[in-house]
Amino acid sequence: MVTDSGDITDQSFNQTTYETAKAWSEANGVEFTYYKPAGDSTAERVAMVEKAADEDYNVIVMPGFAFGETIAQVADVYPDITFIALDVSEGDLGGMAVPSNVYCAVYKEELCGYMAGVAAVKLGYTHLGYLGGMAVPAVQRFGYGFVQGVDAAAGELGVDATVEYVYGNQFFGDPDITAYADNWYQNLGVQAVFACGGGICTSAGEAAAKVPGTKVIGVDVDQSFTLDAAYGEGVTLTSAMKGLAATVNHMLDEVAAGNFGNYGGKAEALGLVSGDDPSANYVLLPMDTTQWGDGFSQDDYKALVKDMFDGKITVSDDISAMPAVSNITVNDLGNIK
Repeated sequence: MVTDSGDITDQSFNQTTYETAKAWSEANGVEFTYYKPAGDSTAERVAMVEKAADEDYNVIVMPGFAFGETIAQVADVYPDITFIALDVSEGDLGGMAVPSNVYCAVYKEELCGYMAGVAAVKLGYTHLGYLGGMAVPAVQRFGYGFVQGVDAAAGELGVDATVEYVYGNQFFGDPDITAYADNWYQNLGVQAVFACGGGICTSAGEAAAKVPGTKVIGVDVDQSFTLDAAYGEGVTLTSAMKGLAATVNHMLDEVAAGNFGNYGGKAEALGLVSGDDPSANYVLLPMDTTQWGDGFSQDDYKALVKDMFDGKITVSDDISAMPAVSNITVNDLGNIK
């Protein structure tokens, strides 16, 4: 595995990918290691791929859209290496077709963003914040899906709701972003913040910990375990999750079975695959740790997923502009930095 600009303790994308690949390798008697680039540049990511190749690793897992340029530079140089790229779209490759030794998985983040928006409103939270990392497609899809879900639930319930919407312009928390979140929680009356951008959740968590009863919505993985431990039991309302572990496990199984030929050269958008079992999907909320209530129960969630799978509810993946809303106010605040 090669990490992106984060590290294996980011409580999100890198950490889940690392832990899953490591566990799979241990269970299957396969040698595993990871490489962390010295900095956030294509040259430094390419250097880590070269190092892995020099050390005879023949499957490399790469999480994050920033690996697009890296793939464009290394795939043809190392035709005998299998590359599994998570959150890398064909568009991230700079116009080249997906090479035959590369599989790219992206996710329909707008769908689980929508689920989180519906859950928040139906659980009684009507003044919400969206704190994105950088305005890249995956983060935008999460946010725009969230806005659509808040709008739909507010319309269904006939309640007023507001979303404060901003990007931190980075994937980590810091004092400036924490101060911004402090203002949301302490002065504007924001009740829950969807923190979508790797380690940027730390700023939302630090701010929520100062105002009893306020919440954070996690992203990518079930962040309740880390956020609750750090900032107080029950601070995590739910998490808009991607099936990162499921993707890594499935693809490594397929590579080991000699079936990579069915995947190489493809970029797939992973989303709903079951209307009956939400846990089987590649975009989901956590069944065990979401703070379900009378307004939105596990059965309500299952019914929502069923309607989405059946096409009764549609969610736009258009990120060219903020979604039009009918029932809520969205304060689009641009970038903090």
